[in-house]
Amino acid sequence: MLKTRIKTLFFILFLMPLCLHVSAQVPLLLNDGENQRFFTFNEIEALPDSTASLTFGQVLSKQHAQQFRPSKLSSPKTVEPGWAYWYRIRISNTNNTRKNWLLEFMDQTIDSITVYSPRKGGGYSKTSFGAAYHFDERLYHHKNFTHNISSDLQGTHTYYIRVVSHQPVNVIVVLRSVNWFIHYALDEYLFFGAFYGMLTVFGLYNLMMFFAIRQKQYLYYVMYNVSIGFYEMCTDGIAYQYVWPNSPHWNQYAYGVALYFASVSGMLFTLSLLHVKARAPQMYKIFVWAIVLRSVFFLGCLFIDKCWFNYKIIEIVPLLLACYTGFYVMRKGYWPARFFVVGYSFLFVGFIIKLLIALDVPWLPFGPVTHYSLSFCFIMEMLFISFAIAEKVRALKKKKDYVQRRIIRQMKQNEELKDNINRQLEHQVQERTRELSVKSEVIEQQNDELKAMNLLLKDQAEEISRINVLLEKDNITLHNDIEKVTHDRVMSAEVDFEEFSRIYPDRETCFGFLAKLKWEKGYACRRCEHTHYSGGHLPYSRRCSKCGYEESVIAYTILQNTRIPINKAFYMIFLMYSTKGKISSHKLSEVLDIRQSTCWAYSSRIKKIMETKKKELRNAGHKGWSKLVIDVGDD
Repeated sequence: MLKTRIKTLFFILFLMPLCLHVSAQVPLLLNDGENQRFFTFNEIEALPDSTASLTFGQVLSKQHAQQFRPSKLSSPKTVEPGWAYWYRIRISNTNNTRKNWLLEFMDQTIDSITVYSPRKGGGYSKTSFGAAYHFDERLYHHKNFTHNISSDLQGTHTYYIRVVSHQPVNVIVVLRSVNWFIHYALDEYLFFGAFYGMLTVFGLYNLMMFFAIRQKQYLYYVMYNVSIGFYEMCTDGIAYQYVWPNSPHWNQYAYGVALYFASVSGMLFTLSLLHVKARAPQMYKIFVWAIVLRSVFFLGCLFIDKCWFNYKIIEIVPLLLACYTGFYVMRKGYWPARFFVVGYSFLFVGFIIKLLIALDVPWLPFGPVTHYSLSFCFIMEMLFISFAIAEKVRALKKKKDYVQRRIIRQMKQNEELKDNINRQLEHQVQERTRELSVKSEVIEQQNDELKAMNLLLKDQAEEISRINVLLEKDNITLHNDIEKVTHDRVMSAEVDFEEFSRIYPDRETCFGFLAKLKWEKGYACRRCEHTHYSGGHLPYSRRCSKCGYEESVIAYTILQNTRIPINKAFYMIFLMYSTKGKISSHKLSEVLDIRQSTCWAYSSRIKKIMETKKKELRNAGHKGWSKLVIDVGDD
């Protein structure tokens, strides 16, 4: 009895994996009563290949066939970029279906999909497609990937799918009839047309408002609309189908570029619409830092690792900043912010739904509503943002009307004040005019009297002028006579040095006298005989304007190279000439307060010149001493 139980237990344990294996894979039945079915949970099995080197033959082998495991999620998801993931599905055709069927893969970002389909005569056929291939290579020109299912195969058959992608993707496999695929695709593209049409309308309207009002917020909002539109086109596959169908490499990260511009333009729009710099200065600084850091991260994604574009979760930071700032400004009393808060709340809900779908939350069903929830939230956000802009314009218009009314009221008050002032001024002008009329009559009488007095004074002034002219002539004649008499008396008599110094008091006077004597007959350069000159460095010296030779006033005179002060030298020459050389050097030393040896040497030189110029000095009179000064240079 014990042995029987043990055998039975072993038999059950042996059959359990087979039973689990059989119950794990549930085939989908081709049923003409249904139009579509999603492969979920145990309807799809997965085998990860970390080396991405397994061949289809190896996957079919018993060793790897037993490693397939049912999906734990409603839709399988690749985790490691660069790995190859094998999926196995079973389709049963036992009712002789009349419809044509296809497999549709909902995620447009999958780089490469290879489907191994069973053939009617045995074996498998291989078909490859994906985002890494040109769009024109697809079987149907649709944004999603499709693969036809043969309706001729009877019974249950297994299909193998190999997926490789540079980023985590959702492997959403749907079995659809071709008729239903065409029907739903047309409805879906109609929805896309309405969605992108609304984005275009919003963008064009705000662009026209920008050109009309010239406020930056409209330009930022246009940039935001365009960026959101391109982001949605990238995620929906519309951009790859219509904009860049032959650029698969760019299509892999174009969504990240569009998302960056949407994020930055959205933050700039928030700053402009809510006047954050004036109403919330601290939040303004946070926004600036957020824009800078987001730009740095974008450059890192672009030039370091494009896989960083997959971290879309960072967009929750600017979204939360915008929501909090809108709520903060609204509490401050800025009412246009209430529409802003409602609009961004819709966007926040759509973002959360997308995040929950990415996390494969089991209680959130996958379908058109959840798939396009973010697009719907974008439309609602743009609608309420338009209300916010309109409310701001209305507030500005209301403020403008209030200011205009105040200006008009102030202008009326100014007009009344101006009229009152003008009346007062007219009254004052009239009174002042009467006063001036009376005074003008008095002034006119006084002017007549003044004219008569002026005529009398004019006659007297002319008489005084004639007398002054005569007196001035007499004074000039008297002054000249006095100077001449004084000079002649000094030069003709034996005077002391003090009296002599009244005529030649200093060095400048002596130099001026010498210049008149030396160049009395005109200047001629001693080197080139040029007659034009300019002033030199020393007082009264002259520089030739042709050769540049400079001649001082004492050069070629008896005063050249003498160390005696020039006015004393003048007086010594005068004493020697007036005494005919008979004055002694001792007397000269006593009179001029100069050493006797110096007086003797200089007086000897003067005597020598007097002897040389004896004939010229005989009838020279009191001016003869000047000949002793000048003519010595010619010897």
